[in-house]
This record gives sequence, C-alpha cells and structure tokens, in this order.
Amino acid sequence: MNPKYMLDTNIFIYLMKRQPPEVRERFAQCFVGDVVISAVTLAELEFGIACSSTAAQETNRAALESLREDIMVAPFDAQAAKAYGPIRAAYKDRNRDALDKLIASHALALGVTLVTNNEADFVNYAGLRVENWVSNH
Repeated sequence: MNPKYMLDTNIFIYLMKRQPPEVRERFAQCFVGDVVISAVTLAELEFGIACSSTAAQETNRAALESLREDIMVAPFDAQAAKAYGPIRAAYKDRNRDALDKLIASHALALGVTLVTNNEADFVNYAGLRVENWVSNH
C-alpha cells in the first residue's frame, strides 16, 4: 500500500452521499490505492450508522461497504501512535478534537495528504499536508 491521500470523515460522507460533485470528480481522478481512510474514520462512520434511523442504517451501510471496495482502511499502528504523542502534547489545550488529532497523526505517519472540508481543524498541525476537494478542484 502506497497511498497519497487520507480522507477525513466529512469527505468520505460526501462520497457516500454522492455530493458535492467536486468531491466525486476529484476522487474519480485517483487510482485504486491512492486513497485510504484511517481506522479512526471508519470508527466514526460506524458510530454514525449506529446512530441513524433503522431505514437510514441500511442505506448508509450499503454506501459505506460500496466505497470500501475502492478505499482501503489503514490500520492505526505503532507508527501512527508515535506520531500522536507530539501532536497531543503540542495541542493539549484543544481537548475537543481528540479524533482529529488521531486522524492527523495517522496521516503524518503515512506521509499522505489529509483531504478534508474542515481545513481550520487541521492547518496548525506541523508537517501535515491538507487539501480540500470541495474548494480545490
């Protein structure tokens, strides 16, 4: 696995909903293996499905599984955990974004660009490359 991009949860949800079109178009330009999600993102998605209505759960589950055919889930490993320590220490006053810190550290550990529509949540993490497929197409 030699990915180039890691999708933040919001971008993956946009792909699940097939909108906005800019995200779909940019994703279509990637090759299989270029794009991954963090296991942390998968956990967030599973939580979202569990909180959905019964009718929405089936639709959301189908969309998730369909995308997972093309998007690998990167395991949160020891290298990602090592990258997390300095990020959490540097930004310990920002307790509200614990999952964002895990996703940022995972992207740093893999050396990939994090794709998000919440750029403000990630721009201050040293060394992290961030791209927005909603506004940069």
